[in-house]
Amino acid sequence: MSQIPSKKNHSPSANRIAMEQRILRGAEQIFAEYGYRGASMDTIARHIGISKQNVIYYFSSKEELYRGVLKHIVDLWLEHMFFSEHDGKTPESIITSYIRGKLELSRDYPYASKVFAQEIISGAPMLKNYLQEKLRPLFEKDIQIVKSWIDQGYLIEFEPEHLFFTIWSTTQTYADFSTQIQLLLNKPALEEQDFEHATQFLTQLVLRGIVAPK
Repeated sequence: MSQIPSKKNHSPSANRIAMEQRILRGAEQIFAEYGYRGASMDTIARHIGISKQNVIYYFSSKEELYRGVLKHIVDLWLEHMFFSEHDGKTPESIITSYIRGKLELSRDYPYASKVFAQEIISGAPMLKNYLQEKLRPLFEKDIQIVKSWIDQGYLIEFEPEHLFFTIWSTTQTYADFSTQIQLLLNKPALEEQDFEHATQFLTQLVLRGIVAPK
C-alpha cells in the first residue's frame, strides 16, 4: 500500500494532480459498474491499488469523489467540444471536428460517460447546478453561432438545439451502450476502426441533413 502523503504543501503538485487523475479514472469504472449507491470507497481503493485512507486524503467522501468524476467528464467536454473554440473554420469542418471529438471522448472515457448518463437519467441531482452554471452559457453561445450560419445560407433552416442533442445522443451511444454494439458486431470490445467508421457515417449523416444546397 502507498503511504498517505503529507498535507504540509497546499499548492497542487504534479504528483498530486497525477494521483487525483488516477483516482478519478479508477472511480469512473466502479461508479459505472455499481452505480453511486452500490459503489464504496473500499471497492474503489482496491480497484486502484491504494489504501482507502489515501483515497480519502484526496477525496474526503464518496459524494465528493462522485462529483469529481462527473465534473471531470463535463470539463473535458467544455474544454474540447464547443463550436466557439474553432473560429475561422467552415461550418462543415467545425461540425466534423465536433463529431470526431465527441466520439473520441466516448472511446477514451467510456466509464465516465456511463456515470454521466446514470446521473442524467436520475434527474441530475448532483450535477444540475454545475451544468446550468458551466454548460448552459457555452451551449447558448453555440446556438447563436449555428443560427448565424443559417442566416448566412450555409445551413438549411432548423432548430439548432436539436443538432446538438442528436450529435450527443449518437456519439455517446458508443460509450453508454457499447455492450449492445459489441454484441451486435460480435466483438469483445470496440476497436479504433469502429470509432473511425462511426465518425465517417455520423459526419455524412449530419452534414447531408443540414448543409444548404450550393
